[in-house]
Amino acid sequence: MPIQNTLPDPNNAINTEGLDSGTSGPGFASVKLSSDQPIMRDRTRSGRLVSRAVSYHLWNIDIAYNPMTKAQFNPIYAFLLEKQGSLKPFFVELPQYRNQSVTSKTAFSAVAGSNTIIVNNTTGIRAGMMFNINDSLDTTHTKAYVVTRASSTTLTFTPGLQKAVSTGATVNFTNPKIRVIQSGDVQEYALNTNNLYSFSLKLEEACS
Repeated sequence: MPIQNTLPDPNNAINTEGLDSGTSGPGFASVKLSSDQPIMRDRTRSGRLVSRAVSYHLWNIDIAYNPMTKAQFNPIYAFLLEKQGSLKPFFVELPQYRNQSVTSKTAFSAVAGSNTIIVNNTTGIRAGMMFNINDSLDTTHTKAYVVTRASSTTLTFTPGLQKAVSTGATVNFTNPKIRVIQSGDVQEYALNTNNLYSFSLKLEEACS
């Protein structure tokens, strides 16, 4: 049984050995997802706008929890302490993108940077859905993408492909995850007079 490397939540359990079984983690009180794509903008003397992307795309995530008991809090805190702040990446599964009622699709080859990919079919896919690429020829492709349009066999999405995709790769909509690190290296919590723990965390995407 593998070590749990996804932030514990109701669908990703963790036990005292750190394995992905046992006690389910608590749900999130709130989730904030930000899409960060730096753009350089300039205007000519005639007023024509010139713009271009100047850096990589990044997902930023803010997670807040409801007040937790010690039994609920300790597995999460221990999981994050083991990551040593921003040193070690892990995965997070956002509840709004879980079980999107779409089966995985088979992709045809696409080049890095492309915002479209041909799949065997787009049945059930809607704008706003998140997905990952599972490519047996490149297991380091961990970027998360969001659909902007879907025609009969073509997906349009953002951001552009971080890496090239080989024919036969799987487009996973079932339980897409974002590979992240903690945004800071200080981890703190508050304990109130009812012995309930207050805790939140900031994460940023960390593609491999």
